[in-house]
Amino acid sequence: MMILTAFGSGLLFGLGLLLAGMADPAKVQAFLDLAGAWDPSLMLVMGGGVAVSALAYARGRRQARTAFGAPLQLPQGRSIDRRLIAGSLLFGIGWGLAGICPGPALVLLAQGKALWFAGAMFAGMALFELLPARTS
Repeated sequence: MMILTAFGSGLLFGLGLLLAGMADPAKVQAFLDLAGAWDPSLMLVMGGGVAVSALAYARGRRQARTAFGAPLQLPQGRSIDRRLIAGSLLFGIGWGLAGICPGPALVLLAQGKALWFAGAMFAGMALFELLPARTS
């Protein structure tokens, strides 16, 4: 049942990205072009995502287990360190240059597009796993 739920959630997420235009790099770049032909429509998509996420986190804080009985593990870290800042900068630069972020990249990959971006994304994920995490 958990696999079907994960599949259904991913399918719904992917369809939402397609319908919202998040898988269209030109639309995303138009959203990021504040000084030019700015397209604010993706702000509604992001706002909707933040609202749904905020509701899910609020509910998650009140319960210890998921709907399937697994322990609920919410992120505990609240510190801002160099790794977080560097990762955020790399994400923002990549999103601005390519007009694609990881979720839409997977949708585009399923369509046979964004092969270079997805390859770079997977290489970055592998590099992150290989680099030792420094605690200070």
